[in-house]
Amino acid sequence: AKLPDGSVQLIVCGPPYNIKLAHWDVHQDYLAWAASWMKEAQRVLSETGSIAIFGGLQFQGEAGSGDLLTLINHLRGSSMQLVNLIIWNYPNGMSSHRFFANRHEEIAWFAKTTRYYFDLDAVREPYDDETRAAYLKDKRLRPESVEKGRNPTNVWRMQRLNGNSKERVGHPTQKPSEVIRRLIRALSYPGSVVLDFFAGSGVTTRVAIEEERHSIAGDADPEWMNYLGKQLRLLNSESGDLFQPRVDHELVHALPDHHPVFCSSEVPPPKEAPPAEEVIP
Repeated sequence: AKLPDGSVQLIVCGPPYNIKLAHWDVHQDYLAWAASWMKEAQRVLSETGSIAIFGGLQFQGEAGSGDLLTLINHLRGSSMQLVNLIIWNYPNGMSSHRFFANRHEEIAWFAKTTRYYFDLDAVREPYDDETRAAYLKDKRLRPESVEKGRNPTNVWRMQRLNGNSKERVGHPTQKPSEVIRRLIRALSYPGSVVLDFFAGSGVTTRVAIEEERHSIAGDADPEWMNYLGKQLRLLNSESGDLFQPRVDHELVHALPDHHPVFCSSEVPPPKEAPPAEEVIP
């Protein structure tokens, strides 16, 4: 069954990078393969919805028939709106002797319309004590604005998962929950639908549940349900807080288009931006 038109608030999308990592990562015509799911993504997104596409700008000899740049160029030729190119910067990675060793991936954030939902306050970072104290003394700034913290910018310095990470479920390209959580908190709202059709490790589903969103996910790899089972067992286990309430959820294998999850939830009103003279870094 097809998802209803306009039923999804956020798509978190980590497609194969086309770098011959495995049999599922080889495409003779990367754009032709991707164009079909990008068209469907645009159809199912709500008017306030967004898609976040993980990828990399590869050494041309490794990019094969296309990479993230190919997808970006294609979407920019559609009615979709490029909002940000987010740089996920990590300190650990493979070395190289032929070019500068790669220490980042890109996340292309496209919105369906200019009326996209964005909750900056949900992902602000606290100022360090010295900066906070200095800003609180600045009479041009409202204390409540300072207390909210800073915009995390479009450069995210977050570690990749190491081999011993407790988050690991066995998938070779698993993304850290910290990265997924920032996307979900900023670009969706409680009760909305988050879709991941390259679900891989299942981390998007776990984080969506923890953040009180509905999750729809799938993957061509038959092993993915095992990964998802491990993710669901991780719910609430990372904090080690025995008194933290268990996150309630229900796992179903098919959703008819009249399922309650598709009932339109009210989009929260946009939050008021601070006056221009009060904008701080």
